[in-house]
Amino acid sequence: MQVQDISRERSAQLFDKAKSYFPGGVNSPVRAFKSVYGTPLFIERGDKAHLWDADGNEFIDYCCSWGPLILGHNNPQIREAVQAQLGKGLSFGAPTRLENELAELILSNNSYIEKIRFVSSGTEAVMSAIRLARGYTKRDKIIKFEGCYHGHSDSLLVKAGSGLVTFGETSSAGVPQAFADETIVIALNDKAAVQQAFADFSGQIAAIIIEGVPANNGLLIQDREYIHFLREITQQQGALLIFDEVITGFRLGFEGAAHYYGIRPDILTYGKIIGGGMPVGAYGASTEIMSHISPDGGVYQAGTLSGNPIAMAAGIAALSILSQPGFYETLAETTASFVQHIRTFIAEQGLEVKVFTIGSIFWFAFTTSENIQRADQIDPASMEKYKIMHRELLNRGIYFGPSGYEVGFISAAHTSEDIDATLKAIKESLLIACS
Repeated sequence: MQVQDISRERSAQLFDKAKSYFPGGVNSPVRAFKSVYGTPLFIERGDKAHLWDADGNEFIDYCCSWGPLILGHNNPQIREAVQAQLGKGLSFGAPTRLENELAELILSNNSYIEKIRFVSSGTEAVMSAIRLARGYTKRDKIIKFEGCYHGHSDSLLVKAGSGLVTFGETSSAGVPQAFADETIVIALNDKAAVQQAFADFSGQIAAIIIEGVPANNGLLIQDREYIHFLREITQQQGALLIFDEVITGFRLGFEGAAHYYGIRPDILTYGKIIGGGMPVGAYGASTEIMSHISPDGGVYQAGTLSGNPIAMAAGIAALSILSQPGFYETLAETTASFVQHIRTFIAEQGLEVKVFTIGSIFWFAFTTSENIQRADQIDPASMEKYKIMHRELLNRGIYFGPSGYEVGFISAAHTSEDIDATLKAIKESLLIACS
């Protein structure tokens, strides 16, 4: 049953004005809603698992600021920690006790890194990790995988060329081909391609970088055996393995995908979740590898806002909650039950849609395939059905990311009432999208 479209009059007015200030009217491309129907929603406020837009519409939020709001919006512990720090200062460009406290909280509960460096975003963390890998190995080339996103730094903003093993082709204007030529892009879940890359570029590859669980282009869950293969071949070839855990770090568990797969990557990167959603990122590794970072070593990386006291205070509050026993188990159980209800409905109705899930992350794919592990296994035409689903969900008060390639997130703030209302809306929306 279709329902009336929500009012977006005020959001539309704000968007029109924004177009005169910002390219495309937004400060990050996916916010422009070009992959779904209607104009972007301009958000006024959030509380727990709910959002309110400029038109007064209320939504149950499953985007969670693209993942980091694992505790929901306006968490009181985080808010109070930030307010307490506000009275002391916003930024000093100098060390504070809070950096030590957050680092100790992370390192004492994460056995996969020995030293850490705070930065201001996930993109900056990955960019720094790549530079560190090159400086440590004294090699230049990087292997990345089609379907994995690692931020918008030049050397990683590339897509696959033609053939089994190719240099990347720039996927953005302004990225010199010379930069892309140092990045080898291959398909996920293809051992032969990885082996061929090391054979073709023997002694030249500094690192393989992969998302802990690829979740920026659908949810492409890799087999444990394949991830262990990447660990083994990098060790054999003298290259490093970088886990980009900007999404999965502190989301799958306090030790992220590294713990899930039971391997020790050489370098790990993290994003805003370690700052309770504030602008922050980090990268970490062994003491030996991190000793190559300036001022101890020759790999330069700096930032005026690195270790910003507001973000550090928020992070201490957030991770103190995440480190409590049972937190992740409860969240995973909620998500598994949520997904199972949807899967049962899909089976009963005979719909051509699958729901993939890991931890507290989920993704809808309009397909009959039981397993999607590569970007080229996603049918672009299926995104038309997601567009319909997204519109119907908004009309029913449910907020998903504005692209069918984006994953959804359950937060600790989602109540059983939220979940029940969402399940009802999803069932109605799926019937319309699949009709």
